[in-house]
Amino acid sequence: MTNTERFWETKRLSELSPSEWERLCDGCGLCCLHKLRDEDTDTLMFTDVACRLLDLNTCQCASYGERFRKVPDCIALTPKMVHEIDWLPPSCAYRLMDEGKPLPDWHPLLTGNRESVHQAGISGRGRIISERYAGPLERHIVDWPGEDPLRPPASARPRPKKRARKAPRRV
Repeated sequence: MTNTERFWETKRLSELSPSEWERLCDGCGLCCLHKLRDEDTDTLMFTDVACRLLDLNTCQCASYGERFRKVPDCIALTPKMVHEIDWLPPSCAYRLMDEGKPLPDWHPLLTGNRESVHQAGISGRGRIISERYAGPLERHIVDWPGEDPLRPPASARPRPKKRARKAPRRV
């Protein structure tokens, strides 16, 4: 691969052609999952519920060209939006590029294989349900879409050793 082909290393998001913008997407499908936000705390919560147009196996939109007509609240990402929104997964190439970080080794642009995102366990394949069958979103809140795939999930990380507590001092 020549340097001119490695556009993600030499351009800003705002400089990408439409073709380069589309190719930058790794096809994980995680941006197509429904998210909830707590009205009181503004806390973002991810769900494992996918848009009805998302093919749960390929993690690609089944009606990409007509998605805005079929799903009026579907969002067309722009470079400005990528910089401002907080719900793109940590592995998202748009987010990584905006943050000045390199693409991960499993990214299809580096492997030449669209399946590499699935083989690496990054995509939603096998972990998501269509909104057509899910029921209330509140029953589907999960952490994994918002976790860094290069870092073990909190439940798998070693816990710090507990220190012996000293008896409280009287003041």
